[in-house]
Amino acid sequence: MLPLILEAASKAGLSRDKIFQFSDERNPTVQGIPDWQDMIGSPQQGDAWQWPRLSAREATTTVATINYSSGTTGLPKGVCVSHYNLVANVEQTIVMRYAKKPYPFEKRPKERWVGFLPLYHAYGQLYTILMAIKLHVPVYIIAEFRYEEFLAVIGRYKITSLQIAPPILVMLSKRPETSRYDLSSVRDVLCGAAPLSRELQNECQRRFDIQINQGWGMTEVTCGALHVPGGVKDDTGSVGQLDPNCECKLVDDDGNEVDMGKPGEMYVRGPNVCMRYWRNEAATRESIDDQGWLKTGDVAICNEEGYFWIVDRKKELIKVNALQVAPAELEAALLENEHVADAAVVGITLNGNEWPRAYVVVQEASRGKVTPQAIAEWLVPRVAKHKRLVGGVVFVDEVPKLASGKIQRKTMREWAKRDAAEMEKQGSTKSRL
Repeated sequence: MLPLILEAASKAGLSRDKIFQFSDERNPTVQGIPDWQDMIGSPQQGDAWQWPRLSAREATTTVATINYSSGTTGLPKGVCVSHYNLVANVEQTIVMRYAKKPYPFEKRPKERWVGFLPLYHAYGQLYTILMAIKLHVPVYIIAEFRYEEFLAVIGRYKITSLQIAPPILVMLSKRPETSRYDLSSVRDVLCGAAPLSRELQNECQRRFDIQINQGWGMTEVTCGALHVPGGVKDDTGSVGQLDPNCECKLVDDDGNEVDMGKPGEMYVRGPNVCMRYWRNEAATRESIDDQGWLKTGDVAICNEEGYFWIVDRKKELIKVNALQVAPAELEAALLENEHVADAAVVGITLNGNEWPRAYVVVQEASRGKVTPQAIAEWLVPRVAKHKRLVGGVVFVDEVPKLASGKIQRKTMREWAKRDAAEMEKQGSTKSRL
């Protein structure tokens, strides 16, 4: 591998004196490239160096990473993840990834992945860094996500599996550049990090003839806690079943467990649940109870087979005349409109009442040919009365999102608050359901 590394370094303009060999055992100098231990003082000190071994207890109490939560609904918090958390979640995810595949794990076909997810994010870390090394899967890293480069890399290097977020599927479905590239090497796709509608999932499955499965996770569970088992063909929009050694209960606003098939907030417990929040004891006590249950803030339903479906974030639900409206449901419906390239829905308060309001990115070919009112009217027969876009539709150039693909709800609420103030000045707040 060293000749390939040296060639790549030369093309990137990287000096050879910045390249070292790395492994558990000392490596002899090859082509002038020394072992990494040569950086440690004298050769004698380098030879004597050993990585400290963590005891079982130390593995659970020693921080390995501090990733920051998305902060889509509030301020980001540093999530302390232990070495034990990381090892557990890698093993859990591997089990779920190959659970129902039509071949033994030891005889799995060779894979190639493309790495474009941020490496400061739990999703990118778990797959691109940890799982890829564990499974001996080569990963082709993209320094910065650009859609056509992403498509070209898939075709050039025959990428077999994708780990993506919903905005990528929106691009695959909506953007004309997609048809110019060969994506036939892709066998399966995992979609996570944000809500994905069943309709978009199935549309892309049919178009590209690949299996697209979902998973659920958050920074506080290291990466994931639910996956549709690999090999299962899902067309229901489920985020899957619990990973091994994970528990989940769904509770109502009073803390009581709900009946099967009823929505409730997910409380999760398992070896992948984080240690605490960094220097934030109050947030830790609020989120993790004394029995180890993590209050996720996500509302879900579960069937008798143990499959879960996410309804929405508890804090993101819009209250219309005491009825709850899930923004993700309306966003999924809007994406079915041929004129809509992207959409985000948020609550706007007008005259003391909260209503759904949509911020929509129009397809380039549709600009000037469709109005906000036409989009709102198109949605009317497709949703319940209390879910109509009484708060209006606004065309925007872009929906603000994090690098992980999550909509920046906090920013959207600020937009809605700004718009509400402007509408009040203009006297246009008499909307009725």
